[in-house]
Amino acid sequence: MATDNDTTRFAAPVTVALTGASGAQYGLRLIEALVAANHEVWVMISKAAHLVIATETDSDLPARPERLAEALTERAGAAAGQIRCFGREDWMAPVASGSGASSAMVVCPCSTGTLSAVACGASNNLIERAADVALKERRQLILVPRETPLSAIHLEHMLSLTRMGAVMMPAAPGFYHRPAAVEELVDFIVARILNQLGIEHRLMPRWGE
Repeated sequence: MATDNDTTRFAAPVTVALTGASGAQYGLRLIEALVAANHEVWVMISKAAHLVIATETDSDLPARPERLAEALTERAGAAAGQIRCFGREDWMAPVASGSGASSAMVVCPCSTGTLSAVACGASNNLIERAADVALKERRQLILVPRETPLSAIHLEHMLSLTRMGAVMMPAAPGFYHRPAAVEELVDFIVARILNQLGIEHRLMPRWGE
């Protein structure tokens, strides 16, 4: 079992939330990349996201936070205590309060329902509350929506959140690196997220390199 001292060997924690939009591969790959960069990773997966993960991947991740942490640790090759998972209503989690540990947050993928809830400050579950905390504390919040076409409601929520300080990063991979596999398209988006977070990686070269 991890102790408080176990986490001192990791870089600053990054919160990753997966919600019910298509594109679970982006979030799962992001967790792997953050682990490889030696960051502690705090994970939240919505009920809808569990369904998407089971549909889009060969993984069937457990819902209970303790077992989920074990499964993700094995999947990402993480060290003991490097990945922490929180349940839907775990209001004692550090991400639930501004007085908790500071952490950048990425919602990847971000459903339009989550987008709406965060824009309105609903805070009906821990993912929404954690995003609300990130906004009010002026911490880094990156949202990765995956939806098309976009309605006026979606666009208005994106504009509102951008004005609040969030960064909108739609899952729209580029092709100038001539991807030969789906994994390379996934890595394109994950690399852009890591760039925003200021985290070094080797997923793909930056433009001009």
